Amino acid sequence: MSESVQNNAPVSLPEVGFLRLSDVLKIIPVAKTAWYQGVKEGRFPSPVKLTKRASGYRAKDIRALIDRLEAGEGA
Repeated sequence: MSESVQNNAPVSLPEVGFLRLSDVLKIIPVAKTAWYQGVKEGRFPSPVKLTKRASGYRAKDIRALIDRLEAGEGA
């Protein structure tokens, strides 16, 4: 998982594993509602069910999104 985030410290994106939405939104600065709309439209990656009550996002999917954004391809 990602490193503990305290006092608005930067989030470290792991090579493998999962991120919670709160960590993703510190890396991709959009509102939560905009994120969910992007997931619905297919612009952002879908979450993976980790337990009955918890979901996360694959680190590799977030990396791929960052790469697309840096390449100017949009979300």
